[in-house]
Amino acid sequence: MNRPVVSSTPLLRTTLIWSGVATAVLAVAGGVAGYLTSGTGGMWSALAAVLLAALFMGLSAATILIANRWFGDPLYVPIFFGMVMGGWILKFVVFIVVLLVLRGQPWLDGTVFFIALVASVLASLAIDVVVMLRMRVPTVDAKLPTLAEVEDGERDGSSPTGESAPRD
Repeated sequence: MNRPVVSSTPLLRTTLIWSGVATAVLAVAGGVAGYLTSGTGGMWSALAAVLLAALFMGLSAATILIANRWFGDPLYVPIFFGMVMGGWILKFVVFIVVLLVLRGQPWLDGTVFFIALVASVLASLAIDVVVMLRMRVPTVDAKLPTLAEVEDGERDGSSPTGESAPRD
């Protein structure tokens, strides 16, 4: 069975690709900056923050992409919202666990971790904005008549759909 494609799928895929590129760049830049400012602990702090941000940012888009596979199914809406809400709950639980695990680590530099986390989130938000502004997502899936069809319809008194146009 051929299911219709959701128009947001290319947008989310583009976001994931650019987020992956940004994560790689931020991991290298954050690791180097963390190492120069705080040694090995700073490098690992920056890498942990960038990885954590990438995981959380990518999980939202991934759950929507996976849920979109059921588009056209009568149960699409409950499946979609169940997956998205489940993803949010999963992120919340993982975030709490990660913070509890990292809280007392001797290698963790809190300042480097925080700056790398904020930089990653800002980069992700910037990517989302740029992708949203550049993508062309159709809002109406309708075939409009061409100019030739309109002109032909005016000449013979019918509408472009073949129906007779009302006369004034």
